[in-house]
Amino acid sequence: MTVKRSLPVLSLAVSLLSVFGPSLNAQAAGAPSQPNFVVIYGEGSGWTSSSAQMDERVPNSKGTRVATPNIERLAASGMTFSDGYAPSPRCTPSRAGLLTGRSPAALHMTFVSNGTESGAISTKLIPPKIVLELPAAETTIAEQLKTAGYATAHFGKWHLGNVSPKSHGFDETDGANNNGGPENSRSPNPTQATSITELGIAFMQRQSQAHKPFYLQMSHYPNQGPQTDAEIDSDTAFTDKTIGQVLDAIKKLGLAENTYVIYSTDHGTIGAKNNQPLSGAKGLVWEGGIRVPFLIAGPGVKAGSYSHVRVSQLDLFPTISALANVKAALPAGVEGGNIAPVLLHGGVGTVQRPREEFVVHVPHYDPQSPASAIFLGNYKLIRVYETGDRKLYDLSKDLAEQNDLSSKMPEKVAELDKRLTDYLTAVNAQMTTVNPNPGPASEAGGMGGGGAGGMGGADAAAGGMAGGMAGGMGGGAAAP
Repeated sequence: MTVKRSLPVLSLAVSLLSVFGPSLNAQAAGAPSQPNFVVIYGEGSGWTSSSAQMDERVPNSKGTRVATPNIERLAASGMTFSDGYAPSPRCTPSRAGLLTGRSPAALHMTFVSNGTESGAISTKLIPPKIVLELPAAETTIAEQLKTAGYATAHFGKWHLGNVSPKSHGFDETDGANNNGGPENSRSPNPTQATSITELGIAFMQRQSQAHKPFYLQMSHYPNQGPQTDAEIDSDTAFTDKTIGQVLDAIKKLGLAENTYVIYSTDHGTIGAKNNQPLSGAKGLVWEGGIRVPFLIAGPGVKAGSYSHVRVSQLDLFPTISALANVKAALPAGVEGGNIAPVLLHGGVGTVQRPREEFVVHVPHYDPQSPASAIFLGNYKLIRVYETGDRKLYDLSKDLAEQNDLSSKMPEKVAELDKRLTDYLTAVNAQMTTVNPNPGPASEAGGMGGGGAGGMGGADAAAGGMAGGMAGGMGGGAAAP
């Protein structure tokens, strides 16, 4: 995309509520011209992984396995976006999207290798080349904010290649760390959960003393390899504990009236059962793979509020730029929109973006068939590349994606499918190509079943599609 536009300076004149504690029950009217931003990025923690309710209309939109009092505290202090999305069901693409405001499809950063790209497993389709290094030409939110005099820091899981975050606009960092952290440990937590929090708090202290606005991102780690439920819950608990420490530090430093705290995660949890009532899990374009916690607290944000406006992490780049009153125009190709008008008006309003639709593109086996999803209004269309199937859901009535409407609404399918093709063409998305020497149907089919961890309903449909179903897209599989 070559869309380039600038954002107006916002006038924020609303009554400010307590952000991080009952002692700050009222704040002066109007938001600061250069607020601070603290982004806490969870790893593989899904929509219902915490005990904070993600949608006040959906009783089971909160988890019951592990208590997360500090995520609840953050939600009670700010706004929960019930329809918040990661750019991808995989970590590297989502991280790239958050930092640049551009989709993984546009960045060509759509996957992390799991061995299937090497030719070890024959499949009907050949996935495109994997890009793991964040391109130097891309402008990050850190670089954007530095034009307005911000100090910037990233601590924790980088997972965007081997180049230091310092080359992408971050003044301070603990390195270009991958899943194992600086020590390359199978179980980085609690050591790294504690370390990145201590580094982040020290950074805030220095910037507070220097009276300099700042952007701080703390990206958490998972335990590596196959994760048990206990390990998943343990990581969530570590993250929650550190969120409490960060909120306490912000309050102690006197920064609450001047700081936005954003909490979200890079994708859904491993295992479909861990994302109920949503279908799917990490790696899948079903809701369980991409609908994630999305909480923002700070000046002008109504405490304990909910918004049902669809947002994604691509929106953070233009939103933070607007809230920070950055004078520089947004870089060409930014796809997100400024959600501040919604954030600062009780959760209602509209978001202006270059394109109305939201697309998640995964042209890889993970282990389901390569697939794309497009959202427009209440509807979501999933295109499965091996079979050519299109599945249509009305998310306002079918959050679990159990009622495929494609046979009942062929015109809507055609409309969304065309929009999806137009979008993928516009951003020059990488696509699959037909494999001239595919393996046996059972071999490819074996990739579809178990990756989501006990898939059911719509998940089983997604997984099974990677199998030996007849009638793939043929030559058309290579086209958007």
